[in-house]
Amino acid sequence: MPRTRPLPSSSLQLPRHGAKVLLPAAMALMLAACSAPPPPPPPPTPVVAAAPLERRVVDWDDYVGRFEAVQDAEVRPRVSGQILRTMLQPGQRVTQGQPLFEIDPRPYRAALAQAQAEVARANALLVNARQERIRAADLFKAQATSREELEQKEAAERSAQAGLMAAKAAASARALDVDFTIVRAPITGLLSDKRVSIGDYVTAGQTPLTRVVSLDPIRFTFDGAENLYLKYMREAEKGGRPSSRTSPNPIDIQLADEKGYSLHGRMDFVDNAIDKASGTIRAHALVANPGGKLVPGLFGRARLIGSGTYPALLIPDAAIVTDQTRQFVYVVGRDNKAAIRNIATGPMVDGLRVVRSGIDKRDKVVIEGIGRLHDGSPLAARQGAITPKPDAQSPISQPAQAPQPSQATAK
Repeated sequence: MPRTRPLPSSSLQLPRHGAKVLLPAAMALMLAACSAPPPPPPPPTPVVAAAPLERRVVDWDDYVGRFEAVQDAEVRPRVSGQILRTMLQPGQRVTQGQPLFEIDPRPYRAALAQAQAEVARANALLVNARQERIRAADLFKAQATSREELEQKEAAERSAQAGLMAAKAAASARALDVDFTIVRAPITGLLSDKRVSIGDYVTAGQTPLTRVVSLDPIRFTFDGAENLYLKYMREAEKGGRPSSRTSPNPIDIQLADEKGYSLHGRMDFVDNAIDKASGTIRAHALVANPGGKLVPGLFGRARLIGSGTYPALLIPDAAIVTDQTRQFVYVVGRDNKAAIRNIATGPMVDGLRVVRSGIDKRDKVVIEGIGRLHDGSPLAARQGAITPKPDAQSPISQPAQAPQPSQATAK
């Protein structure tokens, strides 16, 4: 096989005259690079900055619950018998004592007449026993009878008097039976439908006839988490918020089709134990319901006062930057450069977010133009102002662990 011969070494080297040409060109390029001016700094970012808004606020906590009747009575008959007539319209309002049903009264009227006859007989026996006792007393004074005979007549009179009292009590019981043949509303409220018809036989204390619920006031019942109960207990110990067990703390309620809280009530009850199965404690509030529009079972969202009044700093939610581990804001720092402040946030109030820590009232917080900022960015800050928006429907934070209030109102 033919062998390949290497090229002579002289063929891999540049000619001397070529090296002399390239060297000056490279040096010229290096000198040109060293003498070029540095790039200009980036222009300041235009932003709007403002001091946090200072307010005294009160926290409110959210709950979900339902309305219940303060009084809920199932109407049952107190005597047995046949229904003769009904005196109600299903769903109508009734007042306490209003007639609802009539049970056949004839057997009870007959029993009353018999009891009244027993009263008359017992009264006649008493009159006769009294007269005999008087005669025996006169004879005893004349020494015409013995003391034993007198004492027997006196005992007979006392027995007749007791018999009369028993007969009168029996007559009163029979009169009550006659009165109970008219079934009346036990409370003032709203009727349910009737559950018996004319001709039905009902049994005393067993057959349900209808149901009456009271409407004004009405009760709003809800369950609170254990950690919220503990928070309220600590607040009461510090003197910030009194316990709802002893104080009628205010509560606002929102119906399912409402955006605001149109109903206002007062706390009325907190249970004496936490449910072991759910870890919640039952509570309820009383709400005025003069028109009777609210009925038991109606759903509602409530906010309960959750703290005492405290000073707070408020900023817009748009000024807050959130990453996976923290929340922070940009403030105008030294030399008009952006500086990062890590913050801890609280509830919404008047459309603004409560900042619990991380800034103070002297900081100038960037509220517009934060999209292009980073730590140390030069700023062209324009003075702005933070304005509350009482009607704003801003989203509410719901932390998983710490029982932070969901809302607050300014004082």
